[in-house]
Amino acid sequence: MTEQNDPRMIIADATQTPERRLEALAEVARALGKPKGSSGESNNHIHTCYSFSPYTPAGAALAARAAGLDVAGSVDHDSYAAAGEMRAACALLGIGAVTGFELRVSLAAAARRFPEKIARLLTERKLNNPDSPGIIYMTIQGVPAQASAEVETFLAPVRRARYDRTRHMVERTNVLLGDLGLQSIDFENDVAAISKFAEGGTITERHLLAALSNSILTTLSPGRALVDWLEGTLGLWLSDSQRRMLSDPANPYLSYDLLGALKAGFLDRIFIQPKEECIDVSEALAFAMRIGAIPAYAYLGDVAESPTGDKKAEKFEDDILDDLVPALRDIGFPAITYMPPRNTIDQLVRLQRLCEHYGFMEISGVDINQPRQSFNCPELRLPAFRHLDDATWAMVAHEAFSAIDRRFGLFSNENPLSRLPIRQRIMLFAQAGRRIDLSDPRSIEDTANTLFQEKNV
Repeated sequence: MTEQNDPRMIIADATQTPERRLEALAEVARALGKPKGSSGESNNHIHTCYSFSPYTPAGAALAARAAGLDVAGSVDHDSYAAAGEMRAACALLGIGAVTGFELRVSLAAAARRFPEKIARLLTERKLNNPDSPGIIYMTIQGVPAQASAEVETFLAPVRRARYDRTRHMVERTNVLLGDLGLQSIDFENDVAAISKFAEGGTITERHLLAALSNSILTTLSPGRALVDWLEGTLGLWLSDSQRRMLSDPANPYLSYDLLGALKAGFLDRIFIQPKEECIDVSEALAFAMRIGAIPAYAYLGDVAESPTGDKKAEKFEDDILDDLVPALRDIGFPAITYMPPRNTIDQLVRLQRLCEHYGFMEISGVDINQPRQSFNCPELRLPAFRHLDDATWAMVAHEAFSAIDRRFGLFSNENPLSRLPIRQRIMLFAQAGRRIDLSDPRSIEDTANTLFQEKNV
């Protein structure tokens, strides 16, 4: 078999069409057969090539299946373009699917509704966003397939504004590159060209930093000289692991490791604060609920050492979490998403207690955007995190049922189960999600009919 016709190569190739990748995946799926049992692990926070990641949607689904996951979920920045392929790929592989997107939203308007202490907390400090105070990351997940056109209309202006802002950041970058004697970056050829912007994807800061990494590596080879230049000339602080990786000439992930170091220590020199692209949080929440999706605040937590080297040690929500969580509830968030491998057990236990007290759904995931990261989340097998598996399967059912009728969504006021406590609803939806065959529309309808029978109300 030639490399050109190798199904796994086609699946991983972002230049292929989604249809071609799925055709190749079907061939691989037949050879793999059905999954053997349940691992209790899932990942609801996978980025694909439609934002910045080495994985196509089909490739991400296959990697999730190879890692033994029961469910895979895509959340590209400002883009829902991966969703159809991701959903179809997971169905072929016999695993659950959750699709959605991630975006940055402004708290400025929402903060005006709070007393001064909380208003200042929401607008004057960094919460879960290392680049900006008063602007937070959130996810909108469990998006029903029929909402694709509405989501595209909602996100297209965000992507265009981010495109323009990144172009201006390239101009700033080139001024610095000239002073450093490095090759300048061409926005269209070096940044836009490595994105999927023309196909509904977005351009992120990582695309710019990837171009910057390439510029640096055309002048400096990996080794002690590169590390000395980054620390001495560019003034970056590098951990011991980063020095080791960037000194290794045989490092297959060199450009990703360099990108991570630049994101942590250089990005703030060229960063332009986002304005037009940051939708008001209340508008984003209302949109999510209108289309039958689940919006969630993305907890970051204080960072000691970033697992991927792309965040410097810094304090975020933990000092003010007791005030922040009820404020998020009052703003209108029904869920909080977090990444167990990123935080300490103490951080997670504290967050879980607050989520339970204020009635939040808890969603888990592992932020995948570079090849060193593991798709696995072994923490989900621990007793303290088993409820996150139920939440994931509840989202699988939510997305499938909302595609039939948005009133069947987990948080819909018209849901026949809406009067039940949230944890009971999650349990019932999770049981239904585990029974669904996502490749069979009739299975989805039958499972929904069973769930919403009067005896369950």
